[in-house]
Amino acid sequence: MRLRHVLLVSSISLALACAATSSFAGTVRPNGNGPDMRPTGKGVGQVDPNAPARIVVGPAKPGGGANGINYHGGPVMLGSTHVYYIWYGNWASSPSPSILTTLASGIGGSSYFNINTTYYNGSNTHVSNSVSYSGSTNDNYSQGTALTDAKVQSVVNTAITNNSLPKDTNAVYFVLTSSDVNETSGFCTNYCGWHTHGTIGGSDIKYAFIGDPLRCPSSCEDQTTGPNGSSGADGMASIISHELEEAVTDPDLNAWYDRRGEENADKCAWTFGTTYTSGGALANVHLGTRDFLIQRNWVNASGGYCSMTY
Repeated sequence: MRLRHVLLVSSISLALACAATSSFAGTVRPNGNGPDMRPTGKGVGQVDPNAPARIVVGPAKPGGGANGINYHGGPVMLGSTHVYYIWYGNWASSPSPSILTTLASGIGGSSYFNINTTYYNGSNTHVSNSVSYSGSTNDNYSQGTALTDAKVQSVVNTAITNNSLPKDTNAVYFVLTSSDVNETSGFCTNYCGWHTHGTIGGSDIKYAFIGDPLRCPSSCEDQTTGPNGSSGADGMASIISHELEEAVTDPDLNAWYDRRGEENADKCAWTFGTTYTSGGALANVHLGTRDFLIQRNWVNASGGYCSMTY
């Protein structure tokens, strides 16, 4: 999930590096007839001449962009998607575990998550409106306080190989970091969270990094007071929702995304629709026993649009 504000490239060296291989989300491909830019899971499209072509799925379901997002042949997550939390760092006195467990336990079956049922695979099998919170574990800084992308995967690998969490190919493992932990590839400067996949224990495992917005509130949270009284956890709720819906509809970064390489949640990032007041803050959805302010998602129907319900 990219930052709350549109970022400008701040150095010549970074600009040149990005121009060589990728483009920031929101820019236009130089060749409109070529393959779509590939997603990176970080809200940024990457030019790749070998990217899979858009395909048509079923007689009435064009994969070529009739709804503003294209299908590229990869898998989606079917059945009930399992969610695991890895609490990385120091969460001993934080309200975040209670707040974010409620989110994971309540999002499945909601009219909000039902938006993801507008996405399907090459056999026309649709994503289910089903999410199961399946457990959590704690990691006391096993990789230090400066995480690389590779170290994030190591955190997930350790949780699985030491049996703290089961190995589950129909799950998304969320590495949730406390505010004293940085992700060195661009947390707070290029993104607030991301998702990807990797081979762990011989299986294709989907996982995500979610940083604590308290580290950079002006970049990664929409309001300083959240509806649950924790700006960090309330901000993370929207980032988790963003990465979950992208991991479900584009788990291997080769299924659903648009011409710019933006996945469904990227297309609606930092837009919230109609809001109401809860706990002295803004909210837009009630999940489980709590109110949240979470971003809208892209409906893959009726021409495509951002919404909180389907």
